[in-house]
Parts: sequence; structure tokens; C-alpha cells
Amino acid sequence: MATMTAAQKKAQAKVEYDAFIAACPSRKLLDRISDKWVTLILAALGSDGSHRTGEHCAGSPRPMRYSELSRLLAGVSQKMLTQTLRSLERDGLITRTATPTVPVTVTYELTDLGLSLHHLMRDLKAWAEENMDDVLTHRETYDTSHP
Repeated sequence: MATMTAAQKKAQAKVEYDAFIAACPSRKLLDRISDKWVTLILAALGSDGSHRTGEHCAGSPRPMRYSELSRLLAGVSQKMLTQTLRSLERDGLITRTATPTVPVTVTYELTDLGLSLHHLMRDLKAWAEENMDDVLTHRETYDTSHP
């Protein structure tokens, strides 16, 4: 039996990824990227800064400071934002850049990998906002007919 190089093993594993299989590592990735804070951070980092009600986040991706993200993501705790940013950096979806100023300026930016996911997250966020009334109506109808 011929031995495989590391690159060949990686290529073979990639062919075999199937999230419908319980042991597939892509399931953990799906779990991570389906988190609401991940969705909102990835959508925010690709935005143009206009986030008034009813507006779709658009524009070129841009770096954002921690404080900008914190203000934008209403309800996120400092601990959750920090943990989520670290996990996104670990997964290669964002980069963290610290600039030696007083105080230190830290910015977060999408990587190419993160940018490839950004568009899906932005669209998912927009879908949720656009369809919330219908979902609420369906929930109410279901709840009244299924006591």
C-alpha cells in the first residue's frame, strides 16, 4: 500500500467531509458559525457603518475597533464579544491588529476566508429582519392551534 503525503491526506479528508455524518468535523464548524454573535460580527465587519432600522448592511468590508463592535452589537457582553472574536480569529475568519498607541488601538478585519462567509451572513441577517413579521404570525397561529 502506498503511503500518502500530508497534502494527499488533507485532500482525501476534504473529499470525505459530509456534515450529515455524525463524526464529520464540519459539524463543529456549522455549530460555531450558526451562533447569533458570529453571524452579527461577520455581517458587521463587512458593513459600511450605516445600521439604522430597515437598512441593509452594505459596502466594502472594513476594519472595526472593539468598541465599535461592542456599541453596534446591542446586548453582547464584553466576555461574549471577546470569546467570539478569539474563536473567529482562531478559525481564520478575522484578523486582530494591535497598534501601539496610548491606549492600544485594536482592530478586527475579515480575512479572505471570512469575507467568503460574510456575504452569506449579511444575507441571513437581512432575511431574518425582512421575514420576522411572517414568522411571528406563524408562531402565533401555531401556538393558538396547538395548546
